[in-house]
Amino acid sequence: MAAAETDREVPSALCSEFLQFSAKDTAAKWLQANDLPKEVYQHLARYVPKIYCLGPNLNPQSEDLLAQLLLQAPLEWYLCGEEPSTGLAKLEQNNQPSQLCGHVFKVGEPTYSCRECAADPTCVLCMQCFLGSVHKEHRYRMTTSGGGGFCDCGDTEAWKKGPYCQKHEPNISDSLQEDPLANLSADMIARTYNIFSIILKYAVDMLTWDKEDELPQGLEPPYRGDTYYCMLFNDEVHTYEQVIYTLQKAVNCTQKEAVSFATTVDRDGRKSVRFGDFQFCEQAKSVIVRNTSRQTKPLRVQVMHSSVVAHQCFALKALAWLGHIIRYSDALRRILCQVGLQKGPEGENSSLVDTLMLCDSKMWKGARNVYHQLFMSSLLMDLKYKKLFAIHTCSPHIPSLFCLFFLSSACPSDYVKDDHDREFSITDLSVQMFTVPSLARMLITEENLMTTIIRTFVDHLRHRDLQGRFQFERYTAQQAFKFRRVQSLIGDLKYVLISCPTEWTDKLREKFLEGLDGFLELLKCMQGMDPVVRQVGQHIEMEPEWEAAFTLQMKLTHIISMMQEWCASDERVLIEAYKKCLTALTHCHSGFTDGEQPITLSMCGHSVDTIRYCVSQEKVSIHLPVSRLLAGLHVLLSKTEVAYRFPEQLPLSELSPPMLIEHPLRCLVLCAQVHAGMWRRNGFSLVNQIYYYHNVKCRVEMFDKDLMMLQAGASMMDPNHFLMIVLSRFELFHIFSSADCRKRYNRENANKDVVQQNSTLIEEMLHLIMMVVGERFASGIGQVENSDELKREIVHQLCIRPMAHSELVKALPENENKETGMERVIDSVASFKKPGVTGRGLYELRPECAKQFNLYFYHYSRADQSKAEEAQRKLKRQNGEDSALPPPALPPFCPLFASLVNILQCDVLLGMLGAVLQWAVEPSGGHWSESMLQRVLHLIGMALLEEQQQLESSCEDNEVTFNFTLKISRPGEAPSNTPSVLALLETLQNAPHLEVHKDIIRWILKWLYLHCVFLQTVRDKDKAERKRKAEMARLRREKIMAQMSEMQRHFINENKELFQQSLEELDASTSTSQDHSPSSWDSALVCVGPRRWRAGGGERRQVVTCILCQEEQEIRSDGRAMVLAAFVQRSTVMSKNRRRPPHNPGKDYDPLFMHPDLSFGTHTGSCGHIMHSHCWQRYFEAVQAKEQRRQQRLRVHTSYDVENGEFLCPLCECLSNTVIPLLSEQPGLSQWLNTTSQQIKTLHAAHRKAKSASNDVFLCFCRNPYSSSIKEMLTTFGTATYKVGLKVHPNEQDPRVPIMCWGSCAYTIQSIERLLVDEEKPLFGSLPCRQDDCLSSLARFGSACWTVSCLSTVQTHFIRLLAALVPNPQVENSPCLLDVDMFHLLVSLVLSYSAVHCLDSSGLSVDAAQLHFFHLVTVAHLVQILLTSVPVELTMDQESGGVEREEEESVCLFYNILKTHLGSSLPEMSSGWHLWRCVKASILPYLRGAALFFHHLNGVPTPPELHALGAGEWEALCTYLCLPSNLLQLYYNYQDVLKPLVKGFPRESNKLIELPEDYSALINQASSFTCPKSGGDKSRAPTLCLVCGTMLCSQSYCCQTELEGEDVGACTAHTFACGAGVGLFLRVRESQVLLLAGKTKGCFYAPPYLDDYGETDQGLRRGNPLHLCRERYRKIQKLWRQHSITEEIGHAQEANQTLVGIDWQHL
Repeated sequence: MAAAETDREVPSALCSEFLQFSAKDTAAKWLQANDLPKEVYQHLARYVPKIYCLGPNLNPQSEDLLAQLLLQAPLEWYLCGEEPSTGLAKLEQNNQPSQLCGHVFKVGEPTYSCRECAADPTCVLCMQCFLGSVHKEHRYRMTTSGGGGFCDCGDTEAWKKGPYCQKHEPNISDSLQEDPLANLSADMIARTYNIFSIILKYAVDMLTWDKEDELPQGLEPPYRGDTYYCMLFNDEVHTYEQVIYTLQKAVNCTQKEAVSFATTVDRDGRKSVRFGDFQFCEQAKSVIVRNTSRQTKPLRVQVMHSSVVAHQCFALKALAWLGHIIRYSDALRRILCQVGLQKGPEGENSSLVDTLMLCDSKMWKGARNVYHQLFMSSLLMDLKYKKLFAIHTCSPHIPSLFCLFFLSSACPSDYVKDDHDREFSITDLSVQMFTVPSLARMLITEENLMTTIIRTFVDHLRHRDLQGRFQFERYTAQQAFKFRRVQSLIGDLKYVLISCPTEWTDKLREKFLEGLDGFLELLKCMQGMDPVVRQVGQHIEMEPEWEAAFTLQMKLTHIISMMQEWCASDERVLIEAYKKCLTALTHCHSGFTDGEQPITLSMCGHSVDTIRYCVSQEKVSIHLPVSRLLAGLHVLLSKTEVAYRFPEQLPLSELSPPMLIEHPLRCLVLCAQVHAGMWRRNGFSLVNQIYYYHNVKCRVEMFDKDLMMLQAGASMMDPNHFLMIVLSRFELFHIFSSADCRKRYNRENANKDVVQQNSTLIEEMLHLIMMVVGERFASGIGQVENSDELKREIVHQLCIRPMAHSELVKALPENENKETGMERVIDSVASFKKPGVTGRGLYELRPECAKQFNLYFYHYSRADQSKAEEAQRKLKRQNGEDSALPPPALPPFCPLFASLVNILQCDVLLGMLGAVLQWAVEPSGGHWSESMLQRVLHLIGMALLEEQQQLESSCEDNEVTFNFTLKISRPGEAPSNTPSVLALLETLQNAPHLEVHKDIIRWILKWLYLHCVFLQTVRDKDKAERKRKAEMARLRREKIMAQMSEMQRHFINENKELFQQSLEELDASTSTSQDHSPSSWDSALVCVGPRRWRAGGGERRQVVTCILCQEEQEIRSDGRAMVLAAFVQRSTVMSKNRRRPPHNPGKDYDPLFMHPDLSFGTHTGSCGHIMHSHCWQRYFEAVQAKEQRRQQRLRVHTSYDVENGEFLCPLCECLSNTVIPLLSEQPGLSQWLNTTSQQIKTLHAAHRKAKSASNDVFLCFCRNPYSSSIKEMLTTFGTATYKVGLKVHPNEQDPRVPIMCWGSCAYTIQSIERLLVDEEKPLFGSLPCRQDDCLSSLARFGSACWTVSCLSTVQTHFIRLLAALVPNPQVENSPCLLDVDMFHLLVSLVLSYSAVHCLDSSGLSVDAAQLHFFHLVTVAHLVQILLTSVPVELTMDQESGGVEREEEESVCLFYNILKTHLGSSLPEMSSGWHLWRCVKASILPYLRGAALFFHHLNGVPTPPELHALGAGEWEALCTYLCLPSNLLQLYYNYQDVLKPLVKGFPRESNKLIELPEDYSALINQASSFTCPKSGGDKSRAPTLCLVCGTMLCSQSYCCQTELEGEDVGACTAHTFACGAGVGLFLRVRESQVLLLAGKTKGCFYAPPYLDDYGETDQGLRRGNPLHLCRERYRKIQKLWRQHSITEEIGHAQEANQTLVGIDWQHL
């Protein structure tokens, strides 16, 4: 019932009314009216219900036409006061167009953002503006729009430079910028104001109307019928499938109709699913509600009166009309803005714009789209009203109206992932406003925007613990959903802060700091949230919620960074922010230190007061945003030099360093303990938190800032005190503080796990000390530039391995503009290596940068560190250098952090270093590790380099306070008398168990010896030692070589006979190859005819090995069958006519003659692997059995379809679906013929009219030469080719079986010949073995397949084939000569002739017959060429100068004879030169194909001239094929059976379509493509067929069609029409190639478009400009031309099992 009635006609009553109606009179009447709103409403009440919603099926064309004439025309007459076309033209003429482009983007349209000039990433240009701007020469980002935004061309605040394109460049006169209203008369302004007020109010009232059965006052219809619509609305809960199923039950429609309804509901937000009286619609509503309310809230359904729906339809039209009208004049736009923002009678926030925004969530998607578009083309295109609109949006009087926007309107869709762009289009409005810097500043200062956003956000996160921190674990699903939505507020805060102010006002300072207060309140709620306690004994039962907190952290990361940037841009703001942040941190700490007992620690003569705290026993949190913000601000004090210029204004003296470092240190200890395996029982949630803490997305505001805070704290403390607190928190103090720690620790009989944990903790602690002292590349900590930090990051990434651009970008932190800044510095540290046909471009580290490598770089994971170490040691060995990896030279600290270097020479650290070295000297205890020693050595190296730098940079009068060398040379004091660090190093240098570390120890000692007198003697000793070692190595090498040559000589003497034999064979083969040299056998090298070459010395034996049983077998006609795995597929690769409909595979289709357009062919390919037929049968049965078992277990497809006979080659896993039997080179017909003396002498067409019974009797005398297993395989392959080629069920008795086999042989040869031409390879010698074997087997199979067919059938085929050339009155329906592909005819004639020849005793040889057939077909092809491909003559007289005079004369003669037969249908040709050139070029593909065919059929060796590309190809081919080089000598006069035809020769090779150079051209083409079945709706996944260039609407319900009883997507359906089941597509929005084969197989393939860094961008995530790579496109084309797509899909699916689960048929 749902859509049963047909499209209604326009009612006749309305037609008569329409004829009498005058828009001009109506407008004149309105001009006289006292109450204009009432008049207009009456007009609308009368006509709207007559035009819209009169039945179940809408008729948009007639509705739009009538609405234009009856409703919009009077409005336009009234507005203009004259004929609208004239009035609007005048307005347009007088208008000063806006400099803003304002083009609103469609879904999928390309947008461009300049990485160098855009104020932020939201500033974009449309394609036209971009191409006319300066930015196309810059580094730009290209993306596809989700729809809804607009082009920022002309907005000076959006661009740092180049704000205008050529089109929008302002004139000098524009700079005066007079008020646009000045150009309009007062009368016109009044009329516009009136009509805009009425229409906008009408539209707003109707779109926000919530009564289903009545209308607003003044719009009640003159009469009311009982006609209702059951209206279904979109929601974010139900899936497509649920809606389709429900609709089928509720409104009794077909699945197709239900799919159409569901698609429209999803697209427009609502759709009427039933039309009728109230009861009828109410019944459908109840069924829908009942069926969808079981698990979730029901679908929203309303039964609405038709008049209400009609007025809502026109309200949308009215808004679109307003948007259209204001384009004519800026003055009209301004009036509309005034009308929209004018206060209503209710006072504040009652304007029409406010009403629309407040009711946004109640509207359906289509309505929201229309009014957002209107806002964009009006309010946001006028800078004055953009500000007013922004103030309305953020008004404090509406209870966070702005928030309501996001909490109510944006419903993220759970079931159609592509849909959210439209759903969120309301947020686009905030993007449009908040990213304008002047607007953002105004809203901060005047509307306190920052505080509003932050407070609203905090208010919505209500779950807190006792300390007031956020608690996410108790969230219900609904609250979590709301939390996801409320996060979009953070996005708005980011937009507000995205451009840092250059000039500050006092008001801006005040409001920013007020906003910062709010922000600190938010951070205080996060400080210490989600604390964890170590699980001991039992594993944690439930993983705690951790993702929400990290999601929040990630969202805030850029905002925290931007807050710091704002602070850094003004000294007063920075000082105030620092004080506020310190106060907030002190407040947080006051609540944290309860119950923590104070203790005093003493070590190495120093003592410090701290608290007792164990990370492994107490609560610890990874979230410390307040501490981290303070760390960032502290570094900024140093960077901006505020700390040195205004020390009196800063509370630095009040700071408590132990308090500052406490929580960050706990966090770092937690990470160390997790690495040591102490927190295993806390499950994955903690592991994930630690991962994100270090991850590039979070580390800038987490790990890095914790390290900075430690550096800040340590720089203000005694280094000994700092290290004692660190030891205490790492729970290692007891190990290092005891007097005899050097001895005790290694003898301690502790638990093995505890010892292992302590070792890891010591390693982690030493690493932390290295980081605190060594990480100086942040500007403000070290004396460096911002670019130095980035360079160092890149250097250390490239030290792991060469990387692609995208890998590097992922490894570097992005700023708020999604930029890493990498491009500015990359060339100074790396060189780019371009990619080949596969792979991607790589950056390689410049050799001079390798010295900057730091093995303990703080952003390395453990895996990265070991890879980098291995790579760098390998590099050093290759360069012949010492493989030590010493610490690199570091920049000096800034003054605020300068005291950090003293950590390296303090007593506590020296004590720790000495202890570890002592343990290493006595390794028996086993309680130390090599990596611990490696870290100690690294620290010593750092200290030595620091000392060297201090010496170099110090002035003479300054005393150097850093004297590390002196301290490590001093032994311990009595009573222990421990050896000095230097003494321990010298001991370790010779320790045998430390071979790995010798290089670095030697490097350290070398540095130390620089200070000693013995330097020269040590060097000499070292040199002598090296010389001695080199001499010993040389002697050892010589000795080994002598031994090897002796063994070799001994082996040859023992095996003399073997060597002799192989040498003789080698001689023999070289001599035979000399015999066969061109000079001696040129005359004999003929592959067809009685003179063809034959192998001497009897038939050559051919022995092959089965890949399954490894048994060798000779190929004999009476032996066991050997087969090749093969894949037969239908093909259109060579098709010249893709519009020809596929043939009907029924009984009546006759494939005997192939049309020259080759629209469908059957191609056979093989991987070349050979098996016994019985081995293969066993293997295939096993595959079948396995498949049956698998299907019972899991119902997914495999990469091959066993039911269709498919299997994977057992050796190479190449997809196959049959096997070709291997036959011996000589079929042995001669012996066989001698044994059949009773055969009839000649056989003519007349004799074959005899009954089939006589043939059967005769066949008893014919003995088949092949063994039963070979016959079985002949049948197997023949049936498979027939089944696949015709898409029918197997039937080995069908007379078409041999035809399909011959056709497959011819088609495969033709496609390989074309491939060789296109790749510019010679005809012979360049094919891979697998293709060579495949062609040989195919040709020989073709000549033998008649032996397993009905003889009379094959003979009948032969008669019909010959009749196409030699007319035979007894054969009916012979095709026209021009309708036959001559190469297919030649192959079929030659291969079918054996069935006739076997009955012939005349003595005529097969060879003679082959030659005659070949000559006959060649002449026929000449006729074809001359009739269809004669060139247009050139005016220049190009003659050959007598070289080919004979050929030219004969071709002219032949052409004139044809002309006499055909009369005027052939043009005049005077130039024989042109004709002969044309004939040669056109017949060459045929001759090359014939050479391939006869070579493989008869096994004749090929002449060397055809193994190379060159000028002699024509002569060599003619000789090899036993043809005269002047082909016209073959000419015999044939009867006229010819008709004109349009197809020409030679056939050009098919190629894939031409693709544009720039990918954005494709995106643009796709963005204007609409779904052919959805009434102009944009296609979500536009997909381009690369074979024929058709654009398809893929992956959507709307374009599904039925194919063989199954619903399939547009691409799958297209493959069967265009590619015989195989398809090659480009998914434009994803920049991804899609390969499809059949309904269940497919895979994705790398696209041929690369960015400047040699990488593809599948999914267009990176946005770099993409350009066509011709080599890669050629590779894809070759894949298609070689018929390898199915094979490629098979390999991809075997390699990646997830591809098997995709429903390819729905694409």
